[in-house]
Amino acid sequence: MRTEIRQTNFPPIAFVLLAVLLWSTGGLFIKGTSLDAFSVNLGRSLFAAITVAVFTYKKGLKLDGFTLLTSFLYAGTLTCFVYANKTTTAANAIFLQYTAPVYILILAPFILKEKFRASDLITVAVCLAGMSLFFLEPQSDANKLASNVFVGNIAALASGVFFGLYFILLRHPRSLENKNPAVSVFYGNIIIVLLMLPLVFNSPPTQPSSKDILAILFLGIFQIGIAYVLFTKGIAEGVRSLDASIIGFVEPLLNPIWVYLVLGERPSQWAILGGAIIVAAVVFHTIKSNGKATSQKQPRTNAKKF
Repeated sequence: MRTEIRQTNFPPIAFVLLAVLLWSTGGLFIKGTSLDAFSVNLGRSLFAAITVAVFTYKKGLKLDGFTLLTSFLYAGTLTCFVYANKTTTAANAIFLQYTAPVYILILAPFILKEKFRASDLITVAVCLAGMSLFFLEPQSDANKLASNVFVGNIAALASGVFFGLYFILLRHPRSLENKNPAVSVFYGNIIIVLLMLPLVFNSPPTQPSSKDILAILFLGIFQIGIAYVLFTKGIAEGVRSLDASIIGFVEPLLNPIWVYLVLGERPSQWAILGGAIIVAAVVFHTIKSNGKATSQKQPRTNAKKF
């Protein structure tokens, strides 16, 4: 006789919180390696693809043109985020990536035919104001990063653009036809592996240390793979999209804190102020706009990560 696994007393919202906590470690482990952005991106995505496949392959991994497009957007999100973390501060990277709702609000009316409201315009304007503060920061104050901070900030913004477009397409009816919401996460990581291989072989890194290897394993298996499984499990067991979205904002708050506590990288005052403005604006808009849509099922619109 078949035995079914019953739900435990572990609250579903705890799965979502644990997933977000894992996501928030991305900046720490990316910066904590001596490997360059290409090598980190390659290794992380390789193990992430394997982990996601192991947990979701039974739902199918069918690839079509629409899925391929969403996969490329996901790949762009991850790639730009890794590069940003290697060239600017963790605070800049995560806060500028979280400008994704700006692009969602602007582009969704054209792609999904959603109505653009006055509150959307206000949110966009406030987020743009917060975004501009990151570029007021003198490069000499950027925690002694050797790389071009301005370029890193642009990469972080690009990650937000890719994530915003990815988010929009996950809400498209074509995406809802796929039985496996993780399929674009799987193929997005595969795309990264294929694109990074020639770059890494062209400029191979020095012999990675055991610390580097452990960091890559953690990033791929836990920070992306297991986190995604936990997040979708929490949603499937009843966590509302609104609650999951609000909990998700723990990530940009904790990400730079982990980096500061372990690596000593201190965010600038401009980054803290800009990030606070962006997060506050998006949280307020999320609560307001979801007040009348809590009954909608949107587990895959929150699919991450970075």
